[in-house]
Amino acid sequence: QVQLAESGGGLVQAGGSLRLSCAASGSNYGMGWFRQAPGKERRFVVGISWSGDSRVYIDSVKGRFTISRDGAQNTVYLQMNNLKPEDTAVYYCAADTKFRGSGVRGRQEDYDYWGQGTQVTVSS
Repeated sequence: QVQLAESGGGLVQAGGSLRLSCAASGSNYGMGWFRQAPGKERRFVVGISWSGDSRVYIDSVKGRFTISRDGAQNTVYLQMNNLKPEDTAVYYCAADTKFRGSGVRGRQEDYDYWGQGTQVTVSS
């Protein structure tokens, strides 16, 4: 059983920054951040491979968001800069404990453990 605990959400003005953290009870998992905006489905935003060597971002956050993990590999961070109102959503971190390949998987069904979510609100 893997437990994930997110933190770092909040309210910020457009153009501002936030850093989300996701602390995992284990280490060396592929990790992803998903988000769910009001009235919309939850979608993949960014992921990092279990080794930390690969990162995948959706186009709308490239150049603004950065995913990283600490040396012990059990905390993953999402640095979000130049936030926009359309980034407003509940952000969830998730662990992909089964995939040991070199890439990052982006489907919700590939992730077997989920955090409780943290709200990010960007005002215009």
